[in-house]
Amino acid sequence: MSGSGKSVLSNYVKSFFLEKKYSVFILDGDDVRENDSEKLGFGHKDVLRNNLRISTLCQKLRKEYDVILVPVISPYESVRKQVRLILQPNFHLIYLKTDINSLINRDTKGLYAAADKGIIKDLIGYSDINPYDEPDNAEIVIETGDNITIEESKRKVFDYIEDFVSI
Repeated sequence: MSGSGKSVLSNYVKSFFLEKKYSVFILDGDDVRENDSEKLGFGHKDVLRNNLRISTLCQKLRKEYDVILVPVISPYESVRKQVRLILQPNFHLIYLKTDINSLINRDTKGLYAAADKGIIKDLIGYSDINPYDEPDNAEIVIETGDNITIEESKRKVFDYIEDFVSI
């Protein structure tokens, strides 16, 4: 969800891979939205379209990079399954699980405050009309709540990478 630490952890993982001489690209969901000529909202249909668009971009970028990191909100199990099919066998779903109070406390973009004021009516995982389906098949789940340090989260990601890839 928004504020869970996706972009922060992606930047750490990128530096880890760069040190190992891998070519790495971060395909951030916010950047895709901002740079796309067709502006999509955050309703169910637009989120589905955006997630599928990102998977298509990943396919194209695979020829140029060893590792593509995609810090994006993918709130619906149905689209995660589609994306997995498109990008397998080298698709790894990392779920950053954060309690709602931690997200509200961070609120770096002011989205939760705006939702509380009724300005945003479809905030993913927070608004009643736009729920978040927790992944049921993530390769790794990383807790990123207020009581977890960034060092703990980084270590868990790095351990997963080292177990999976011979580095």
